Amino acid sequence: MEFNRKLAKHIKEVHFGGNWTSVNLKEVLGDVSWKQATTQLGDVNTIVALTFHIGYFFEVVINALKTHELVGNDSLSFVHPPINNQEDWETMRRKLYSNADELSDLLHQLSENIMEQVFFNEKYGSYFRNIMGLIEHTHYHMGQIVIIKKMLKGAA
Repeated sequence: MEFNRKLAKHIKEVHFGGNWTSVNLKEVLGDVSWKQATTQLGDVNTIVALTFHIGYFFEVVINALKTHELVGNDSLSFVHPPINNQEDWETMRRKLYSNADELSDLLHQLSENIMEQVFFNEKYGSYFRNIMGLIEHTHYHMGQIVIIKKMLKGAA
């Protein structure tokens, strides 16, 4: 199996299940209400902020693969739209899952040899490094979300 297809599979697994850790975003976020997602605990990021943050970088990479131009800003990665009700929260989650599907599909279309090529600028390293980084980044923040959910249960 080519690296791009393996990475595409990992993206699906971290979002929808079947990965080695047996944890995925769809299940972790599935029982979170919009009120829980927007609850601020001290100076810890909210679940909404982390969810948006994960999705922000997926969108940056999707757009880069489509337009061949890398446009993103770390300072915007936590600036999410307001979540005022359950439908807003559902919309954010649907977009996250849709982006996972889209990035996976785009990776299937890439040639194998692109994975070791520079990802738009040498300072970012290779395509492989960046796609693998997205997956690692998602696992990292998903772990934070799991901990915040436990904190919210303890605060209730």
